[in-house]
Amino acid sequence: MAAALAAALLGAAPTGSSAAASAPAPGALAAADGFAGVSALGQNGTTGGAGGRVVTATTTAQFLDYISRPEPLVVQVSGTITLPTGSSDGMHPVASDKTVIGLGDDARLTGGGLNIGLPVDDEVTSPPANAVHNVIIRNLSLDGATDDLINVQMFSHHIWIDHNDFSNGDDGAVDIKRGSDFVTVSWNRFHDHDKTLLLGHDDDNAAQDRGRLRVTYHHNYFDASDQRHPRVRFAEPVHVYNNYYRDNSYGVVSAMDAGVVLEGNYFHSVNNPARVDFSGGLGRLVERDNVLVDCNHAIETRGSVVEPRTYYAYTPHRASEVPTVVPAGAGVGKL
Repeated sequence: MAAALAAALLGAAPTGSSAAASAPAPGALAAADGFAGVSALGQNGTTGGAGGRVVTATTTAQFLDYISRPEPLVVQVSGTITLPTGSSDGMHPVASDKTVIGLGDDARLTGGGLNIGLPVDDEVTSPPANAVHNVIIRNLSLDGATDDLINVQMFSHHIWIDHNDFSNGDDGAVDIKRGSDFVTVSWNRFHDHDKTLLLGHDDDNAAQDRGRLRVTYHHNYFDASDQRHPRVRFAEPVHVYNNYYRDNSYGVVSAMDAGVVLEGNYFHSVNNPARVDFSGGLGRLVERDNVLVDCNHAIETRGSVVEPRTYYAYTPHRASEVPTVVPAGAGVGKL
């Protein structure tokens, strides 16, 4: 595990997931894949704090200091850190060029959330030069936030959220909105949570969101979390593959002309696996190779969507393998 963690901190290994016959151990990726691995917007993939100092936070004061510094840092989290609510509603900013990674299997952030992005400004409709970028969040349990557990906003780009455990937040588990782009959410476990993944701020935010919000969601375990896995507006393409859905009210919603590619997922006891007719304008959704077991409705499809392979290569697992592979590899302590 020490060798794997060292590789994870440095971000030095090749990206990509492989078919089961040739795959590494579940969840063994050491560098960002999917949209977070794409070179764009002046950023060559997502490397976080690689090249900077490696520091360890054991107290709230240390943690908040390290994540807000301007230089590249690998911030290791040891034990439980309680994030205060204060005047920020418990949301604490993470600066660019950071890797925030838990040590072992018991690193935990509780009581507050992480905000990756500049303050909200509705008048800004294109990426500013100082947009937050190049952030990695890995191997952490996050729970009990009074707002979101992680919020990505205001044209932040190249963000990798991987191998975490999310539960019991008051609002979103991972919300991505307001023009953010080139994000991967992979190998996480979501449980005991309602509004899980929001992608796109609201129905009136096309000026910031249309043509952006390119996100990959893969190998996540939606373990009886309720809804929004994800709920998408305006984004294209959104790539949702090899996720395990179990006991959810709904899986994916594509609305407001968003474009989602849904492939190789396994839905067990999900009322609505995927919808394009929800609230707001209709979305678009292409589905292939998904498995539905004890679901009440079929997957809704509509239109065509830009293929993720336009941006990156990938090799998905077979959907039938997902109930074994994903729980074995998703969550903390599995790097």
